[in-house]
Amino acid sequence: MIYIVLNGGAILAATMVGLLLGMIWQVLVDRGRTGGPGVAGTLLLAFVAEAWLCAILAGALILAPPKGSVWTMTIGSAFVIWLGFVVPSLAASYRMRSLPVRSALVDCVYWLVVMLAQAVVLRLIGLVPPPV
Repeated sequence: MIYIVLNGGAILAATMVGLLLGMIWQVLVDRGRTGGPGVAGTLLLAFVAEAWLCAILAGALILAPPKGSVWTMTIGSAFVIWLGFVVPSLAASYRMRSLPVRSALVDCVYWLVVMLAQAVVLRLIGLVPPPV
């Protein structure tokens, strides 16, 4: 997991992009609705969750085989992680809690946008592979 330390700046920058998108999404989709835990607690949880997903994405980008173009692998890796982990997790969670399908779809789209944006930021900044 040394790659997380080596790429801490890029991961932090991509995480901040994700948080910014979350704030914009909150205003546009939820129309600024508030409720639940305090803002500080929500922001901290969002930061930790987005930073961890971003670190996993960074690892996937470092390990992605150079079979296609750099951007195909960047977008493809983000999409595969989203489709393989985020969508099933949200679908199961929302179904178990009997929440509306529309809510699950909205959140799935949000996480796709975040993961694609984070992948682009990580690729533009550049990632350092761990030493061999």
